[in-house]
Amino acid sequence: MSVVSKYDRISVIYDLIEAPVEILLYGKWRKKALSNLKGRVLETGVGTGRNLEYYPAGAQVTGIDNSEGMLDKAQKKARDRANITLLLMDAEYMDFPDNTFDYVVTTFVLCSIPDPVKALKEMKRVLKPSGELIALEHMRSKNPLIARIEDLVNPLMSFLIGDDMTRNTVENIKKAGFTITEEKNLAFKDIFKKIRAKP
Repeated sequence: MSVVSKYDRISVIYDLIEAPVEILLYGKWRKKALSNLKGRVLETGVGTGRNLEYYPAGAQVTGIDNSEGMLDKAQKKARDRANITLLLMDAEYMDFPDNTFDYVVTTFVLCSIPDPVKALKEMKRVLKPSGELIALEHMRSKNPLIARIEDLVNPLMSFLIGDDMTRNTVENIKKAGFTITEEKNLAFKDIFKKIRAKP
């Protein structure tokens, strides 16, 4: 089953499943990272629209996702927001001109894109030269014990939602040609990070 099919299937209960971690951790990280953005913002992998409430009214936000089920949920959350546009689109093949956006945002999505480096190269392409990538992501820990636990859990997560917990996302961002300007550990040692990078 493809990653898209898995997310379509789980979209009905996705917010419910993630509610505890959203309340305890993700929500405050999202608010801090997104509430001051301005200009043209692209969110890749908008999912059910968890980030939408944190974008300021002055930002022109375009959110893309390749799961119709997840996007349907996001559309409901964006209904009264004139500054938000949501599109069905694959992050690896984006239909935007070069140098379009001031910011590209990813939150907990680079673990599930089949070819994350390809998608990141697309993000770099559509960013303005003065733009910035903002990523909240989870990844493989450099701590051997934590990494071993991730290795054990990874097959289940991959089967359920196509989520690869063992990716080295920092290196993938560099491989795509970005220059990292901030790499901040958020929780569970170095599993959850906030990353800012320039094209």
